[in-house]
Amino acid sequence: MEAAGLEFPAAVIRKMRARINGSTDLTRTELSREVCRWMDLRAANGELRELTCRVALLELEKRGELVLPARRSGVRTAMPARRWEGIQDRELCCDLEELGKIELIGVRATEDRELGSLWNELIAGYHYLGHTPLVGAQQRYLIESARHGCLGALGFSAAARRVAARDRWIGWGDPARAAHLHLVVCNSRFLILPWIRVPNLASRVLALAVRQLGPDWKRRYGYEPVVLESYVEQARFTGVSYRAANWVEVGETSGRGRQDRAHDGAGTKKKVFVYPRCPHWREQLAVVAVTEPAEWAEREFGRARLGDSRLTRRFVSIARDFYSRPQANIPRACNGDRAKAKAVYRFFDNQDVTLAKLLEPHREQTLQRAAAHAVVLAVQDTTTLNYSAHPDTQGTGPIGTRTSAAVGLIVHDTVAVTPEGMALGVLDAQVWARDWEEKKATRPIEEKESVKWVRSYQVAARLQAELKRTRVVSVGDREADIYELFATAREHIEAGGPHLLVRSREDRALFETSKKLWEKVEAQPLAGYREIVMTPRPGRKARTATLSVRFCEVVLDAPQGKRALGNIRLWAVHARERRAPTGVEAVEWMLLTTMEVRSFEQACEKLDWYTRRWMIEVFHRTLKTGCRIEDRQLGTVPRIENCLAIDMMVAVRIMHLTWLGRTQPTLPCTIYFADSQWKALSCFLTRKPMPQKKVPTISEVVGWVGKLGGHLGRKCDGPPGTQVLWEGIQRTDDIVAAMTIHATFAHGP
Repeated sequence: MEAAGLEFPAAVIRKMRARINGSTDLTRTELSREVCRWMDLRAANGELRELTCRVALLELEKRGELVLPARRSGVRTAMPARRWEGIQDRELCCDLEELGKIELIGVRATEDRELGSLWNELIAGYHYLGHTPLVGAQQRYLIESARHGCLGALGFSAAARRVAARDRWIGWGDPARAAHLHLVVCNSRFLILPWIRVPNLASRVLALAVRQLGPDWKRRYGYEPVVLESYVEQARFTGVSYRAANWVEVGETSGRGRQDRAHDGAGTKKKVFVYPRCPHWREQLAVVAVTEPAEWAEREFGRARLGDSRLTRRFVSIARDFYSRPQANIPRACNGDRAKAKAVYRFFDNQDVTLAKLLEPHREQTLQRAAAHAVVLAVQDTTTLNYSAHPDTQGTGPIGTRTSAAVGLIVHDTVAVTPEGMALGVLDAQVWARDWEEKKATRPIEEKESVKWVRSYQVAARLQAELKRTRVVSVGDREADIYELFATAREHIEAGGPHLLVRSREDRALFETSKKLWEKVEAQPLAGYREIVMTPRPGRKARTATLSVRFCEVVLDAPQGKRALGNIRLWAVHARERRAPTGVEAVEWMLLTTMEVRSFEQACEKLDWYTRRWMIEVFHRTLKTGCRIEDRQLGTVPRIENCLAIDMMVAVRIMHLTWLGRTQPTLPCTIYFADSQWKALSCFLTRKPMPQKKVPTISEVVGWVGKLGGHLGRKCDGPPGTQVLWEGIQRTDDIVAAMTIHATFAHGP
């Protein structure tokens, strides 16, 4: 029998009943301790889990399974606040600095009954929820000012068992949540006394609590919390203090509480805030970024602000269809449903639907995924969409040289990736038709196409402003080597903005020296050698290159006509391949970065980050070859832009599946695939009516999908790539649909 997350065998229930009936002086505390010993219920530090056991016993009593011993003393749920020498009941308005040093005083009733009573009285007298016992493992604090005494109280306790918004953000299914819920701790009480009005005090207290809770919790329970959560009642509070302390709002509760057995959801809905305490919290909670496959489209796009909920539902539906058949045209993606196809075209024609609005909910999800990483690379690059085969498309322009007849659109996008190569999402997309009309060579950058690099960097700056615990680095290829971009980065970095990493194209003049950039860096002593993997491209096989590495600090001299921008201090990293294979061009990179490079390890880190720039090339290839954005016959540029937004998000998801299959091969496939998908593939590929009983790994199912796309699976082939996966996904959807229809009618009349 399950209660409060504990499983009680029938024999233990009978033993508890006998123990209660056989003793007249047994207390509830004694009973909970005995049950903990019978079942060996202990925390990570070896202490008995008495509080959790006592909550479970109360739940069993409510169900009628037990009649617990009578209480020896009642719990006071409402008490007037008691005066003591540390509390000044008068209005206090001052700056944060005037409070002096602020400390959190740990409270354990077993060690200091006076502090425990004071905490109870403050919460009972001044917190809107009143005083009730905290649930499960817990830690309480009094907030004390060196100059003004007690300011309030904090309480942390066991996390809520199920919260949809939190579990979606973490990426939990039932097994992972059951195994790791103890690593999430709830800030269940937070009180600043009502007469204290000090700006920024609440966020300062939260920041102190985040740092102090870990060691205190470990001393008490043997482990540190990984993620903190809190719930803010919307009718009373805005949550501004949590946001100021870098907590992330991930949604709202359903309005149900622990006692809502009827699932009425009649309670008050609250905002859900979370705070990851370490960079690798996902790994510690045994999850990866993609979960709940059946809900991915709803989660990714369901919050789109299109002015009409029907448009949002249509958006989610189109995204699902496009992902199921990434290479299909719109009628095929809609399964030949004429009405559905017309609805897609109407959606793309709607004036309330724009590329920016469609990308916004995906960007918000990308932000949440990025918050879990210490470093995020905002990779930017340009590609062209060729619509020469569809000359009737309205609004396109030239995309090649001035003598070329090719027409289409220019796309400059920014994709967030991790240093490990995982695509997190699309941050921005600039789309325009080129105009070849003559312009002055001295025109400002705002009138040039190259302003795209500055705008993309500004997108990274907005991301950095929202991610206080994550370092954002804007990465660009040789075309990004423009002086205005370096000047923009210098201004933002002074205000805490993102860093910049660009491959140099120009041999720039240096300040106060006759040497130029390449001459100075090449003259530096050899720091060491670094091996990098050169990814395969059309006409180039994958190989490992050994690069010699040199680095130094440089000060760029402002070019003629740009003296007003001033000189710019950067770090340069030069890497050159020692022995390139015969007939292969040697690798040589000169990287410029705003980050300090004072060691060989730091130089290698920048080289490794730059190798991730190829991810955006894979992204563009997936858009064109996988999603076939250039084959869309949509007639107008606004339609193309709206379709492009959806195809971009589909491309990122396909890339993520590829990454999972290669880097997380042993994880269960259910982190990405629905049960109906992997079971249908199992039946189809084994030609058996029943799927295998064991849930396959993500690597196995990726291999199945790749096989449907033509991947032979030989040792020399390597894991499936994006091309065979997007082809296999189309067949997978048809197989799942056929299996579903068969299962529905198999037992019919």
